[in-house]
Amino acid sequence: MIETPLLQARGITKRFGPRVACRDVGFDLWPGEVLGVVGESGSGKTTLLQCLAGKLPLDGGEVHYDSKAFGTIDLASLSEARRRLLARTEWGFVSQDSREGLRMNVSAGGNIGERLMAVGERHYGNLRSVADDWLQRVEIDSDRLDDRPTSFSGGMRQRLQIARNLVTHPRLVFMDEPTGGLDVSVQARVLDLLRSLVDELHLSAVLVTHDLGVARLLTHRLMVMQGGSVIESGLTDQVLDDPQHPYTQTLVASILPV
Repeated sequence: MIETPLLQARGITKRFGPRVACRDVGFDLWPGEVLGVVGESGSGKTTLLQCLAGKLPLDGGEVHYDSKAFGTIDLASLSEARRRLLARTEWGFVSQDSREGLRMNVSAGGNIGERLMAVGERHYGNLRSVADDWLQRVEIDSDRLDDRPTSFSGGMRQRLQIARNLVTHPRLVFMDEPTGGLDVSVQARVLDLLRSLVDELHLSAVLVTHDLGVARLLTHRLMVMQGGSVIESGLTDQVLDDPQHPYTQTLVASILPV
């Protein structure tokens, strides 16, 4: 059986007035692969992620996704109802600000349970049992099941957001600076958690980060963006150990000094 890409992007272009945030970006994402998108602030990486996830309309190009529910679909022409269904079932989106990815006035168990209910689970006992299991998997004590995220630390909220997104075993996860803004020790803990869950669940993911250390730890392939364009791409270790473009060389030298 010939494997096909899970996600195909061709010619992705997005403008904000006269400014081109993304220019003719294309790639294939394969099942079980984590693609990193790196670059300085303003390079277009977050805009690209939001275009891929359907949060921003495209000004050019197309994105095709090999969905379990509908077959191969063009995301640009997808109805909002179907996009929301995919976002609740087959996709996950881990935001840098966990408050954007959680319902802050709903309990930790309720945040996880909502995703389960979106895929058809209705038994209250099962919802609590699975939510409890996932809290433990992301290293949150079971006695916090009925607590609201407002009472959690930043690191705990981010781990809860990860649990909320991964509990339904999505086929594709979008991650926008998932460890940004966390203390170094907390960041390391979240990174270890993400790496183990990506491997365990055989996740496909697109990861946006400015941190090349995060990219090296979590990704298989890397795209480097500058001024809205991809200026270099390849296997992560290859790009970071032997950068070819002058911008990539400067980026690596400034963040990963020898």
